[in-house]
Amino acid sequence: MQGIEGAAVVLAGLVGLVTGGGAVLAFRLSERAQHAMPEQPVPELDEGLVRVLAVLRSAAVVLDGDDRVVRASPPAYALGVVIDGRIVHAAIRDLITDVRRTGAIRDEELELPRGPLGRGTLMLQVRVAHVGPEHLLVLAEDRTQARRLEAIRRDFVVNISHELKTPVGALSLLAETVQDAADDPEAVRRFAGQMRKEATRLSALVHEIIELSRLQVAGALEEISAIDIDGVIAESVDRARTNASAKHMVFDVGGASGAVVFGDHGLLVTAVRNLLDNAVAYSAEGTHVGVGVRIVDGLVELAVVDQGIGIEPAEQDRVFERFYRVDQARSRDTGGTGLGLSIVKHVAADHGGDVTVWSRPGRGSTFTLRLPQAVTPQHGEGLDGPVQTGGTL
Repeated sequence: MQGIEGAAVVLAGLVGLVTGGGAVLAFRLSERAQHAMPEQPVPELDEGLVRVLAVLRSAAVVLDGDDRVVRASPPAYALGVVIDGRIVHAAIRDLITDVRRTGAIRDEELELPRGPLGRGTLMLQVRVAHVGPEHLLVLAEDRTQARRLEAIRRDFVVNISHELKTPVGALSLLAETVQDAADDPEAVRRFAGQMRKEATRLSALVHEIIELSRLQVAGALEEISAIDIDGVIAESVDRARTNASAKHMVFDVGGASGAVVFGDHGLLVTAVRNLLDNAVAYSAEGTHVGVGVRIVDGLVELAVVDQGIGIEPAEQDRVFERFYRVDQARSRDTGGTGLGLSIVKHVAADHGGDVTVWSRPGRGSTFTLRLPQAVTPQHGEGLDGPVQTGGTL
């Protein structure tokens, strides 16, 4: 008995648990319902071990000497580790057999099917150990989400490395070319212009990577205010006008809407500016870009309409992915980073809204940013002041 109590204390120390009477009661009631077989009496477990198992967040299963399930926590059933009083997965059963044979603790991460159908999988960190002369304890922690996030971060780093390598390599090559053409002023001017273009692209890429990283941090909107959408559009159009003028393009902006949303003025300008830059980059010279706002059912809908190349239906769901480009060659020519629309998506989400696209190849695209309309005090009171969102006023 003392050996089992010692094992329970060690287990509690390893996982940093806090015991609770209510949880123990729920655990016992659940297990009585799971094992209602009078001809096979349930082996008694140490009270301390039962308390430890009752408060575990991980799936916990106790097996007797014949590898029958004596106790199983609700997560063990929810994750599909135990069904009908038995361990389901062969990989876990193999670990159990090995522990029975060697007496050593086994700890492995296993990729297991989520269910009997489909291709879904779970990543479980499984630990099997003796907790007495006959009993074995199986702990399984769901690591699926953590591994998915790690894969996303890894892909992001790979993409960044690839995207940064292109302008950096171009700058290095151009610098060598300028050095070799030192006696040709015309060539130096031409290559210097290319260097300036690549440097601008590199600067824009680094800026957007930093901006996107900041947006992906929870709580990006530390302080919000009531924002005049007409002012956001005016500032965004002014900033995007340089690129549009270079292609002899015109912005057609609708009249004042009076729409107001709660949010961050700078982030909203960034989002609208990215939509405008995207429209300019993928449209022919001399075309028009329309910007309009309307209020529908408490939502402010800001639409940017272009006369560009359009987007194939199969690609429309991917345009908001990081580094995704509809036309790789055109993006290289325009210095596109593939992050602009992803930033728009994150800004919209942080403001409680979304962004959608309608497009037909050869007929242009319409990107619509939808944000909740702000309910503001009368007579303009409080429109210029910040609103507390967890920080200080």
